[in-house]
Amino acid sequence: NNLNILWRRRLPGGRVWFFSFLLLVAGVSHGCTAGHALVPRDTAELNLSGAPPQISWFTPAVPDDSTSLARWRMSVGPPVFLQTAPADGRPHDAITIVSWNTAVGAADIVGFVHSLPNPGGPLVLLLQEVYREGPEVPAHLAPGLAFAGRLGGAAGGQAFREIKNVARTLGLAVYYVPSMRNGGPASDEDRGNAILSNLSLADLHAMELPFERQRRVAITATIAGRTDAGTSWRVRLVSAHLDNLGGIRRAWIGAEYGRTRQARGLTALLQDSEPTILAGDFNTWFGFSDQAYIETARAFPETRVDDRRATFHGLLRLDHVFFRLAPGWRAEFHRAPARFGSDHYPLVGTLRFN
Repeated sequence: NNLNILWRRRLPGGRVWFFSFLLLVAGVSHGCTAGHALVPRDTAELNLSGAPPQISWFTPAVPDDSTSLARWRMSVGPPVFLQTAPADGRPHDAITIVSWNTAVGAADIVGFVHSLPNPGGPLVLLLQEVYREGPEVPAHLAPGLAFAGRLGGAAGGQAFREIKNVARTLGLAVYYVPSMRNGGPASDEDRGNAILSNLSLADLHAMELPFERQRRVAITATIAGRTDAGTSWRVRLVSAHLDNLGGIRRAWIGAEYGRTRQARGLTALLQDSEPTILAGDFNTWFGFSDQAYIETARAFPETRVDDRRATFHGLLRLDHVFFRLAPGWRAEFHRAPARFGSDHYPLVGTLRFN
């Protein structure tokens, strides 16, 4: 194997070099998986521009993570919460749940929703890589603030869809939290995760994940209702997006270790008895063998995978859905037949309450 090859190579001080290499890899691996705890933080500290007061924030306990995240946080606008969906009061025995990386506006979310068998039925969209544009995004950046290179967004043309406009067109409630600025100082866009639904959203949370290469914020919202038989139900919904690469402080290696650390922080915070659907782009380069998937599935042991097809360009399985259900509930998910403009296929599922 590769380690044997390195051992046998005749380099000056070969054995010293070999053991130094092992120590480097071990140090990077340990550093990427250690210190994953998330702790509550005051909203005002995290959003000087004024976050919706309903949001509860969690951030890493590791000071180095907090320092790095602050440089990214100050270059984005505040979260968006528009409760446009009415509380219809009707009973529902099942809801449709979708998880989808929408490629920063490239995905035709409206067309996809209209293609669903029952587009007017109870629906939740757990979305990643959506973008927001407008004056809420800071027009000027102080020196030293961080941002991501521009992807999609308005620069992609009129076919690219801004998340508030999508929610307005579909008449859905929207909860959006930016993770990073979409482009340099001149940009008026940011991008992150969103939850859209035609059911009322409550108990909003935003969770800054342990910092690896870019700022990542997972979000949660809760929906509730009753069945035809009059039984009450309540489920927590989580949209997450983990890093795909390691950062400079990890020597750009150890991406799997980094996203495993992020997965540990997220799942530790969600370890309670509340019925939960956790979905998103986990960037699992190694599919179901990726350590980030294994750790998350271990925390949600009721998870069952009925459709194991690749979700990214039909090549890699990056997207997953995990669940913890109440007794008698049943969930099933499958890959949609088309990508609807995104580079990811949607995962479409049904959660049944009886």
